[in-house]
Amino acid sequence: MTSTTTSPPKQSGGLGRRRLGVPSVTLMIIAASAPLTVVAGGVTTTFAVTGVIGVPIGFIVLAAALAVFAVGYAAMSRYVTNAGAFYAYIAQGLGRPFGVGASLVALVAYNAMQVGIYGLFGFQMSMFLEAKLGIATPWWLWILVCIGVVAVLGVNRVDLSAKVLGILVALEFVAVIVFDIVSFSVAPEGVSTAGLQLSNLFVPGVGAVLSFGIAAFMGFESAAIYGEESKDPKRTVARATYAAVAIIGVFYAFSAWAFTVGIGPSQIAEASATYGPDLMFVFMSEHAPVIISDLMQVLFLTSLFAALQSFHNAVARYLYSLGREGVLHRRLGSVRAVSRAPWAGSVAQTIIALVVTLGFVFAGEVMGLKNDFAPTEFLYPVLTMFTWLTNTGAMGLVLLMCIIAISVIGFFRRDRRGLGLWSTLIAPLISAVVLFTVFVLIVANFNVLLGQAETTPVTFVLPALLIVPGIAGVIWGFAIRRRNPELYARIGHGVEEAEVDLIDGEGHRGL
Repeated sequence: MTSTTTSPPKQSGGLGRRRLGVPSVTLMIIAASAPLTVVAGGVTTTFAVTGVIGVPIGFIVLAAALAVFAVGYAAMSRYVTNAGAFYAYIAQGLGRPFGVGASLVALVAYNAMQVGIYGLFGFQMSMFLEAKLGIATPWWLWILVCIGVVAVLGVNRVDLSAKVLGILVALEFVAVIVFDIVSFSVAPEGVSTAGLQLSNLFVPGVGAVLSFGIAAFMGFESAAIYGEESKDPKRTVARATYAAVAIIGVFYAFSAWAFTVGIGPSQIAEASATYGPDLMFVFMSEHAPVIISDLMQVLFLTSLFAALQSFHNAVARYLYSLGREGVLHRRLGSVRAVSRAPWAGSVAQTIIALVVTLGFVFAGEVMGLKNDFAPTEFLYPVLTMFTWLTNTGAMGLVLLMCIIAISVIGFFRRDRRGLGLWSTLIAPLISAVVLFTVFVLIVANFNVLLGQAETTPVTFVLPALLIVPGIAGVIWGFAIRRRNPELYARIGHGVEEAEVDLIDGEGHRGL
């Protein structure tokens, strides 16, 4: 952290201007959500842990709640365009110190989500190669390879990432749709609507269902991160957010329902507990040609890669925004001259991913942490790196969405800018209450989410990774106000459009 600069660094410039339309932003949002990963892994895990049949309707309930949140979020997006997204929204709605605190929580949350997914990717790649080719490789080897690929895409034009992610997401949808069709054709207990009945959701265990379910939507809020690179930010962010919520909610609900139909409502919980994420592939190998099951396992890996790239892009842009405004080191505000990608933020995220991965490797292989999970020590990267970090990230993002909802109210408190009460007060207030309830449910069920039978130090350490930086950020924000009023005034406000255009015209000093 530094407050020595009082003007935007010349090397920062602006991100690639006007390259992304609504479809591109929507696809990057959905990529972060990782549809095939959620259906194969998230849905089966929820069934296995909770035993609740109403998981499909739970996605509809959550989608409705997030759609209400999107009302205020989208309204504010018309007036705040900043790659820092949550950071800028909270800074302008509740005050700059709280924006700085939120920025650090967001950085931890997005990094946790991204690095955690690496753990599952490395495990799945290693297991797939061993099962299909008989090649035994360490799980961390494939993480290191993937980090390199993600890093290369991260420092290139954002529309390149959008095209790659678009292709991968389209293939994911095709794979899940094929699974849905096969499930309804098998239907051992008939096409039962048990999974769509609210009476089968609001039973003991509903809290855990909603806690698991909200994680499936994480990434939907990231449209604002690409506002500065959108063709029409005042419309693109809102439309992409609404589209993502609708597509994700309906698709997940329908596919989870297909799971209950294909396996049978009476058997879905037991089968999920037995096979876990492999249930989808086992089912397809039994009811479709083996090649289809193999292709779906490959697409499961590409689904994870798409999510990794999407979260990498989000972290890079947060770091860029904070560096550009001088809240963090100003070099983080640098962009490449050719691609206009936030290369410094991208490199920083790559280093974070590399260091954390090596930390888990050292803890597991050298310090023997993986032996604590015997006789399933081969699941070490999934039970620790993936489970611990992704659930921590989801907790942080839900907390931030609660605060964003309140920020919307604060932003429009004195001037509603011609908008109605629904989008400036009522919808944000409702979403704040609902999201805070979900956050409480996550905290109450955190041991369940971590797969722990009882409380351990990890139960407290992981939330502290979010809370401590958040508090430190607020304190740092007040310190900036005292030490550097000019820098403080710029917090959360980015670079004005006219200034960006001037920088664009002068060119950039970058890679």
